[in-house]
Amino acid sequence: MLDRHSLFWKLAILLVGFCLLMIGLSYTWGRHMDTRNAFIAEPARQVLRGYATEAEQAWRSGGREGVDRWLAGMRQREPGWINVLDGELQPLGTGELGAEALQHLTRLRGVDWPMSLRSVGQPWLRLPFPQAPEQGMLVIELPERFNPGEYRLLWRVVINGIIPGLFTLLLCVGLYRMLIVPLNQLREQANAWRADQLSARLDPHTTRRRDELGELARAFDQMAERLQGTVALQQQLLRDLSHEMRTPLSRLRVACDGESDLPRLRERLHREVDGMQQLVEDTLQLAWQDAERGPTSLEPIQLPVLWDMLSENACYESGWPTWRLHCELPAGCVVQGNLNDLAQALENVLRNAIRHSPGDGVVRLNGRREGGYWRIDLEDEGAGVAEEDLERIFAPFSRLDGSRPGDGGFGLGLSIARSAIQRQGGRVWAENGERGLRVCMRLVACESPVGAAAQPIAG
Repeated sequence: MLDRHSLFWKLAILLVGFCLLMIGLSYTWGRHMDTRNAFIAEPARQVLRGYATEAEQAWRSGGREGVDRWLAGMRQREPGWINVLDGELQPLGTGELGAEALQHLTRLRGVDWPMSLRSVGQPWLRLPFPQAPEQGMLVIELPERFNPGEYRLLWRVVINGIIPGLFTLLLCVGLYRMLIVPLNQLREQANAWRADQLSARLDPHTTRRRDELGELARAFDQMAERLQGTVALQQQLLRDLSHEMRTPLSRLRVACDGESDLPRLRERLHREVDGMQQLVEDTLQLAWQDAERGPTSLEPIQLPVLWDMLSENACYESGWPTWRLHCELPAGCVVQGNLNDLAQALENVLRNAIRHSPGDGVVRLNGRREGGYWRIDLEDEGAGVAEEDLERIFAPFSRLDGSRPGDGGFGLGLSIARSAIQRQGGRVWAENGERGLRVCMRLVACESPVGAAAQPIAG
């Protein structure tokens, strides 16, 4: 569906405007130049008026004989038809008018009139005597050298060829700046990516455009940011994973070289291998969540039911009694999400809270509705986190040694939880609560009835 900022409308306005401009320019300038070229030039008019003055003087000084002498001299100067007539179109000389001449006398034109370009033969002009117009006039066939429109062909070439060519060149420049320049920038950015310059970005002027090319430019920049972030995360994960693997491998080598008790060696091997396996699985899970950006299948999930299953498993693994896990969620707390991803995220947050809580601590889960979302808070009773580290705890392999009491972990649980919830359209952050660290989750609310929303959850 085309919107009002579509490139189609810009091109349509530009091309329609160009066509209308060319039509208007050709019509207006063409008419103007045709009109100008239809009139006799001013120097020619002065010459013709001078002939009329000479004819009047010849008639006044010599009568018919004077007119005849002047006409004889003029016929040698100008080859066309010429005569001096009175107001009744009768000759003031002694000559007679033929039938053809009488026919031409019915179509006399003034010297200031436009000359028809479609007439056959030269037009005949009427030039009254300057001092006594009512007494006589000079009638002369316009000499060919005085014909108007001397530069008519040149002006037609300029109006119909040169000027439209210049405007077409300007149109091409506009189209180039509108279409080709952004495409060249996209090509340069693609070449920069090919050269491993993932930080290259497009010109802000291009990304601020509100048409299809602007959308394409913003998609390119977002793809560049996504690609740069993915590569950076993968490189960081490889560095961190190699670092984390060195310690258990070193312990395994020492145990193999120095441990003589076979049962203890087997126990140590199992413990170290399980730790490395968990580390690899968590790292691959985090990398997969970062790479998998496709749409996930969402369904209504009743959080109290999911919490009961997760808390039962957590108490079994940690040895906590169930009364130390308080759930204060309302029964109607139903969110829209992916069951497996949300279960893993909540499980990681819960295990992190149990790990960093004191021996007699309590973990509380509560939530409240905020518009189209549910805000879920899971708070422990640990020592909390410094304000400057509240965001850093979600980074992969981030462990704040000494800031919170605990017994290990690889620093991947909260990273996996944040990535899983963000893929469902939610958000995760941390803040220091009244008792300890509070992990806050913002999940999309589901409008389905509670009965229809409750999904069977396998233990």
